[in-house]
Amino acid sequence: MIVSWNTTNACNMYCAHCYREAGCKAEEELSTAEAKKLLTEIARAGFKIMIFSGGEPLMRPDILELVSYAASLKLIPVFGTNGTLITPTMAADLKKAGAKGMGISLDSLDQEKHDKFRAFPGAWEGAVRGMKNCREAGLPFQLHTTVMDWNREELSAMTDFAVEIGAKAHHFFFLVPTGRAKTIEEESLRAEAYEEVLTAIMKKQQEVAIELKPTCAPQFIRIAAQLGYKTRFRRGCLAGLSYCIISPRGKVQPCAYLNMELGDVRETPFDEIWRSSEVLQKLRTLEYGGGCGLCDYKHACGGCRARAAFYHGGDYMAEEPWCLYHGRRGE
Repeated sequence: MIVSWNTTNACNMYCAHCYREAGCKAEEELSTAEAKKLLTEIARAGFKIMIFSGGEPLMRPDILELVSYAASLKLIPVFGTNGTLITPTMAADLKKAGAKGMGISLDSLDQEKHDKFRAFPGAWEGAVRGMKNCREAGLPFQLHTTVMDWNREELSAMTDFAVEIGAKAHHFFFLVPTGRAKTIEEESLRAEAYEEVLTAIMKKQQEVAIELKPTCAPQFIRIAAQLGYKTRFRRGCLAGLSYCIISPRGKVQPCAYLNMELGDVRETPFDEIWRSSEVLQKLRTLEYGGGCGLCDYKHACGGCRARAAFYHGGDYMAEEPWCLYHGRRGE
């Protein structure tokens, strides 16, 4: 089970696709004491992997204290970061505190393209420097790439770069129009390209030893099965099933891209929200509409619930729009 906490809305970048619309620190972000209470409730709910994200989580002054506290609860602390603040000292301190992995964003091998997308001169150099600092400190790291129409042709080369620099994995994030990403929705892949890119990633996985994992593209499970490839992953969309996210102010959502507030951890313990939320209970029924409901891969894929909601007027149980598979639909 995986949970992601947006530790702060503060960020040193202004990325075009940011679902949290990060930049400035938000008012009333969880205090250190409130954060520790949240972490205790997350562990009590049975979660194992604790993702510290943002904004930029390394801009939170107490981040090392919180990582250490999470580790003391037997949670596995990992990060989603732009990497630019990972100095040699910070890498060593993160490892000492108990961090087990750093997901570092890199969206192109072209420095100018990456820097433009992240609205931050030097973003590419900073991310790569952060990776090297992790490597030197013995802190595992992986590449996180947002898949767009303008970088799809270099994804394979980026995986090769990940292998070369010493990354443990390369994860691909398929755009969901939430937050600032609504303004670049036209740059996201459509059904045919979506299928082609996922197929290429699954084939590339057979060539490299590091893990390749699409995110917000649950059809990769079906594509791997159709190609006869084995994968350790058993489920595509995890929203509400074994994953959720918490905002800087303590609001719980089914996933980062389903902007629905299910409860406030300041008012209700997180484990109670996770257990009793009506929305989460509905997601767990797998009673999807349209083709997703009829699909023979319903239990393995599930379609992207956030993308379904965006393109179907908020109906998070509707059919995933960017899927070519028809299987036993209509039979």
